[in-house]
Amino acid sequence: MQTKVRAVNQAGAEVDLKATEGGILVTADIKMLWTAKGYGWSAMATTAVAALVVRPTVTAMNSLYNNTSEYFVIDRVFAHNLVAAAVTTSVLWVCVHPVGAVAFDTPTNDITVRNSLSGKQAGSANGFMDVAATVVDDGWFPWGKDAYVLTTTTPGGLLMAEIGGRIIIPPTAAISMSVVASVNTATFCGGFTWYQVPASELDVA
Repeated sequence: MQTKVRAVNQAGAEVDLKATEGGILVTADIKMLWTAKGYGWSAMATTAVAALVVRPTVTAMNSLYNNTSEYFVIDRVFAHNLVAAAVTTSVLWVCVHPVGAVAFDTPTNDITVRNSLSGKQAGSANGFMDVAATVVDDGWFPWGKDAYVLTTTTPGGLLMAEIGGRIIIPPTAAISMSVVASVNTATFCGGFTWYQVPASELDVA
């Protein structure tokens, strides 16, 4: 007995699910579909900033402010060790700032490397990237694995926290990152990768 499997799409219409010739259900990572729709963006600082040797508080290495009406689904936070130091351990710290932009006096869009994940033209309409911003300490947490440098090789390695959508930044909210290391002579260029997703696509009600 044959069975047809159907699903309801975002428009509320029923659609047939697809399968291979052998009957294996075809699925796709939602992030691949968001990339195809042009939702994916990355931005990073062009100037290295010294790592902290204490827990971050009111100064962020880099911040991403949501200046749109859509939602920023954070995919990863990263930092490249531009100037390394021997016998050093470092780790990423992340702080989410709530809706209302109280974390910033005036968010600025500093000069950074910025591009899309789908070849679209990048611009300030896709988030403000603020370098060395003064922020509110809304709660910093370490993310991702630490990195250990035994001998000095400049430039050094990469710190990366695979967020994978576990942090979502709504309109007027923001996210900040910093690097804490065992020495402050190690410097890093940090950044974010995110998907700018319409609210209708995140409705799970």
